[in-house]
Order: sequence, then structure tokens, then C-alpha cells
Amino acid sequence: MWKQFLGKISRKSPKSGSGGGGSPPQKSPPSRGANGAEAEPRASPPPLASAVAAAPGAETREDVFLRKLNVCCVVFDFAVERGRDSPEVERKRQVLVSLVDCVSAAEEPLTEAMISACVRMFAINLFRVFPPKIRSGGATDEDEPFFDPSWYHLQVVYEMLLRFVMSPVVDVKVARKYMDNSFISRLLDLFDSDDPRERECLKTVLHRVYGKFMGNRPFIRKAVSNIFYRFVFETDHHNGIAELLEVFGSVISGFAKPLKEEHKLFLWKALIPLHKPKTVGVYLPQLTYCITQYIEKEPKLTGTVIRGLLKYWPVTNSQKEMMFLGELEEVLELTEMADFQKCMVPLFRRIAQCLNSSHFQVAERALFLWNNEHLFALISQNRQVILPIIYPALERNTRWHWNQSVLNVTMNVRKMFFDMDERLLLACQTNFQEEEKKRAASEERRRLVWEHLERNAAFHPVTGDIGFAVPPTSAPLVAPAMT
Repeated sequence: MWKQFLGKISRKSPKSGSGGGGSPPQKSPPSRGANGAEAEPRASPPPLASAVAAAPGAETREDVFLRKLNVCCVVFDFAVERGRDSPEVERKRQVLVSLVDCVSAAEEPLTEAMISACVRMFAINLFRVFPPKIRSGGATDEDEPFFDPSWYHLQVVYEMLLRFVMSPVVDVKVARKYMDNSFISRLLDLFDSDDPRERECLKTVLHRVYGKFMGNRPFIRKAVSNIFYRFVFETDHHNGIAELLEVFGSVISGFAKPLKEEHKLFLWKALIPLHKPKTVGVYLPQLTYCITQYIEKEPKLTGTVIRGLLKYWPVTNSQKEMMFLGELEEVLELTEMADFQKCMVPLFRRIAQCLNSSHFQVAERALFLWNNEHLFALISQNRQVILPIIYPALERNTRWHWNQSVLNVTMNVRKMFFDMDERLLLACQTNFQEEEKKRAASEERRRLVWEHLERNAAFHPVTGDIGFAVPPTSAPLVAPAMT
């Protein structure tokens, strides 16, 4: 690459000499006279050629590196017809590839000027405004992924950024002066890109930045929290939530025990509200992993997580309700007895409602919770509290549920409780029958009252004295005369 740049300079030098008549290289020969003794200096190479010949010894490694970076700071519009077929575009890509090799193979530390120029080149190429036609429409799960035409260059820029962050020859203290909070904030904004390839590269870059620039970690956590807040409570659309959660899954696994209060607030205020959006299914596996990492670090947070799930439990979305039941099972597998007892009453009230869901998949998924050995052990040891809550739901399923599969699984669960504690089950059955008799009597009284009201209304029709007085149509309204 050195030879390429020097050759480029030598090709441009004659043009610069012939284009300007007042330049020093053309003025100096006539000033020296016209005799034969002074003909020899004219026959020698011109001053520019001499400078080029001496360039390999005079031009430093830093100069060549900066020249390459300046070439890469030119941004092309890939939306035009020429696209990547342009020779300038291909030349820039080749220079980018050479820079990646230079940073990877560098043995001497990069100077501050080189680090500053690198960060400037990253900012010019990466930080951009996404096309409005792509950003205007709300993306759904069925939408085709968008592939940025400029990825031909962006891929190499991201590769160099990753090598730059990982390189041992980059001084962290110097790099932090230029990769500051503003740079990181704009880098996080790129996670909203429609191109999944760019989000995948950003995920790796952010993980490396978080690991190397330790002084920026609090800002990164705060900035990601703000992204989650805007997504949940304002925009309801963001393309990179799954990738951000995947990065923070590894970050949370590295938290020290006991957890700091800041990290607990991140769980309650940033992660748990992510259950609210309707597109939670896109990132639910990553979100569940982050939450289970918190519980493994501090099991006492189980109650906080379950209360959060109950707070955002879906009411009319059956598919989302099935997702919540699946996540709830994973959380309960990590729950200890003391924490389970604190939240079991509101929890099984919600499960009882799921058992009576008219959507057979929701009811069936709730019944499958009893197949979990750990959860079954927790329920059996607290059956005196749990069975009276869910027995009415089980009994209603056996009597009135329309789906045969739900009916069969309900009978199996009921048999489990019968084998577990027959006396308790019979007592719950007696209470249920009494409650049903009271409910039937109340319904009968309500029916008789309505029948009485209807008969009275039939014998006493509505009179005209409570209606609005309507003037006769034959008498037109006349305004009073002014006197």
C-alpha cells in the first residue's frame, strides 16, 4: 500500500507542475542563467521528482496511515445506479481492507493522531440518518428484512472498528478521549437499523466496548435503559431490543454478588416493563435469559419478577398469555420455598383464571405446569392454600369446558390432588357445592326481580307528561314584533 500511495503522488506531480505557470518549480531554472555551465542542474530531476524519490525515507508510518484514513472518509451514495461498480467505491473498499490488516498486524502502539483519525473515520461512515421510507412504516414480524445497499462498505468499517477496540496497541486512556459518551450514544442509536447484519455486528462491538472501556460502563447501562424506556412508553417500535438484551445477558452474568441497588433498579424499571409491548415475542427468549440470570444471582428477586409478570399479564392476547406461562415456569423452577410462599396467592388466582380460559391452548398450557417436578413439589407442600384457590376452576372445567383435551388434563390434575390429600379435596368440593347453591339462589332472585319489573312496566305505560313538548306543525313559529 505504501507503493500505491507513492505512485499516486508521482502520477499527480507533473500535472501540478504544468498547470501553474507561477509555481516555484518553473521559476527557478530561468533565474539561474542561460550559460552551458548551468545546463547540468536543469538536466537533473525536477524538485517534485526528487521529493518523491526521498519520500520513502521522509514519510512516516503515521503519515501513510492518516492518508489512508482520509481516503476512507469519503462517503458514497449507494442508492444511485452506479453503486459499487464505481472505481472510486472499489478503491475505498480496498483501502479499508488494507487498514483492517494494518490494525490487526500492528506491533507498535498507535499514536494519538492515528486514534483520533480512526474514530473520526468511524463516525463519518457509520453515524447516519436512516431512510424515511424505511423508518415511517411500523415493522411487523411478517415484514421482509431490509438489507442496506451500503453494507458493501459498512461491513469492512465495522470489522475495523472491532479490530480497533480489541487491539492491544490502542491505548485505552487515549481512545476514551475520542470514543466518549457522545460517540457511544450515537453507536447505540444504530441498533435501530433495519438491517439485521448491522445489528449483529453492533452486538459484538458493544460487547467488546463494554469489556474494554470500564469507565463507560455506567453510561452504557443508563443509555440502554433510556432506549428501553422510549420503546416501552413512547415509540412501541425498535429493531434492536433483542440484540441489546443479548449483550446484557452476558453483562448481567458478570455482576458481582451481592447485587448493587443500581442493578436491581435496572431489573424493575427497565427489564420487567419490556413485557408490556405487544411485540414481546420477538425478544422474549433474550428477556427471559436476563431475568433468570438475575434470579440465579439473587434468588430473593423471584417475588419481584413474579409481581412484575402479574402486573403486565395480558388480558385479551392469548398468544402472549401462553408466552407468559412459559416464562413463569422457567422462573418458578428457580424459586425457593420461602419466596414462593410470599407470592403464591396472587399467582394462583391468575393461574385459576388461565385454567378457565376459553382458548384451549392457554388452559392446556396452564394445566401443564403440574408436570414440572419442582413446581409440583412446591404446590404439594402448600396445598392447604393453593387447592381452595384453584379447585373451583378445575370443577368448572370438568363440567363446562368445550375442549376434550383440556377436560382430560383437568381430570388428571384433579386426581393428583385426590391422591395427595383426599380429605382436603372433599372439603373443597363441599365448599364449591355450597357456593354454587348460593350463586344459583342469587341468580334466581335476580331473575324474579327482573320479571316483576317487566310486568309492572307492561301494566303502567309511560305517560306523555315526562316527554318533551312538541309544537303543532300547523302553527308556524313567529318571532315577536319589535315595538
